Amino acid sequence: MSDADLPHDLRASLPRPPGPTTRRRVAEHRVGEDGAEQVRRHEDRLVTEEPLELRGTWPGQPGRRLWVTMRTPGHDFELAAGWARHEGLFDDRDVAEGALAAVAYCTDVDLEPEEAFNVVTLRLARAPRSEPSTRHDALSAGSSACGVCGADSVADALSGVTGAGWDGERPGATVVRGLPDRLREAQQVFARTGASHAAGLATADGELLVVREDVGRHNALDKVTGARVLAGEPAAGACLVVSGRIGFELVQKAVAAGVGALVAVGAPTSLSVRLAAEHGLDLWGFTGPRRAVRYA
Repeated sequence: MSDADLPHDLRASLPRPPGPTTRRRVAEHRVGEDGAEQVRRHEDRLVTEEPLELRGTWPGQPGRRLWVTMRTPGHDFELAAGWARHEGLFDDRDVAEGALAAVAYCTDVDLEPEEAFNVVTLRLARAPRSEPSTRHDALSAGSSACGVCGADSVADALSGVTGAGWDGERPGATVVRGLPDRLREAQQVFARTGASHAAGLATADGELLVVREDVGRHNALDKVTGARVLAGEPAAGACLVVSGRIGFELVQKAVAAGVGALVAVGAPTSLSVRLAAEHGLDLWGFTGPRRAVRYA
């Protein structure tokens, strides 16, 4: 089912679905040929990041949450169907026999505008061939009501972050531009393998206090905070620097730890910028020796 299949009055009442990119005003800091700092303010585009809840229903089973993930809006029905196929809910023969009866957005009138296109329901004509993996159990709990439940909604996820704001000095553009190279120099695993991410906690003047590496971006940041905790030091600090892009979860962790700034080599997502702005976290992307873009 697509929007075109909905009644005209219902279709007209729905908010416009989010696109794969989001506009944002930014401040781009560059070093000119004369070595002077240059700041240019302009519009940039971010990749959109929002949660998607996948629900399933089949004979004898009312709507049930199967999975929640952060994703870029677009091709949501394909994402839902592909995930279910990979989880073994049905196979190719089942599809040919009509086991996948429908894939549709939830149209509950009580949904918040931000949730309207963030809930997809798979309707199966018969019970799934196998249950979704137990690793999704924590996300599968919940009522049969429509909507992204509890902390999985955008609004609740944003408001659910805790952590005292950083009230100390924060790095300026000159220090920020030098942080990725300093982090790279400390990446011993990456130097040997080329296959790890890194995160580091730094002071406002760019001194790296701890650096950790992992195949996962989130794991590397968790290790940094964990190292501080186990050493009896505060998790908070002036700045975190990471080797990849910035997604929602990284900003969430930075805010929870109580840091003042988050610096990345790559770009941030739309939801990460929104979260950073709402919690007073300085957010820098596309950071290199001669350029850094401040998004929040």
